[in-house]
Amino acid sequence: MVAVGAAKSAGTEIMEVYGAPDIGLAYKEDDSPLTRADKAAHHCILEILQETGLPVLSEEGEEVPYAVRSQWDWFWMVDPLDGTKEFVKRNGEFTVNIALIHEGRPVLGVVYAPVMGWMYWGSEAEGAWKQVGDRPPFRLGQVQKEQVGTMVVSLSHPSARTRAFMADYPEASVISMGSSLKFMLLAEGKAEIYPRFAPCMEWDTAAAHGVLKAMGGQVLQAESDQSLEYNKKDLHNPYFIASTVT
Repeated sequence: MVAVGAAKSAGTEIMEVYGAPDIGLAYKEDDSPLTRADKAAHHCILEILQETGLPVLSEEGEEVPYAVRSQWDWFWMVDPLDGTKEFVKRNGEFTVNIALIHEGRPVLGVVYAPVMGWMYWGSEAEGAWKQVGDRPPFRLGQVQKEQVGTMVVSLSHPSARTRAFMADYPEASVISMGSSLKFMLLAEGKAEIYPRFAPCMEWDTAAAHGVLKAMGGQVLQAESDQSLEYNKKDLHNPYFIASTVT
């Protein structure tokens, strides 16, 4: 699968910078961090995905006017390094995210954590899978729970509303984690719910949404209970709740 290969190649580029004394740390206009690894991963993924003939919308790419991208039925949505703050901290909790979007829905998702060597992918046709290093991949079963036993929350983006949501589940254990790995805990049945009441972008969630959806999970807007949509005019996500609870 081309997206899996692209994610793995990007992970190699990221790890070369991860082990270097100078990661080229800079800051964008919104004060979010940017490193040489973000840029290297972007160019690597772009080069590989261009072979598919589909357009690519990447966090580190050029801004594409809505008048142009609104005409895209199919396209790739990419976050070359999700969790740059975790990368800078060197805690390993960052991922490469690649999603295939069709008419506003993620139909394929690839999430790769290069430090751990964890590769996740999922699609409507093939289900959801995980591979660890060079071991054989295994299928992630359909996970749907009746109650919340474990909640996962953002490591770098806590909020008062998140704490209030947590108070509604006093018996649940809580895991804090960075990047799209929060979604992957749900996909593996290690947690049941992930509330997000802090700003994030479509490319932060699209790939993980695709994996989670492939094994029966859902990512719903907090205010409307409608599924997250992609390629909106405003690429910011609304607040949402990802879960595997029926």
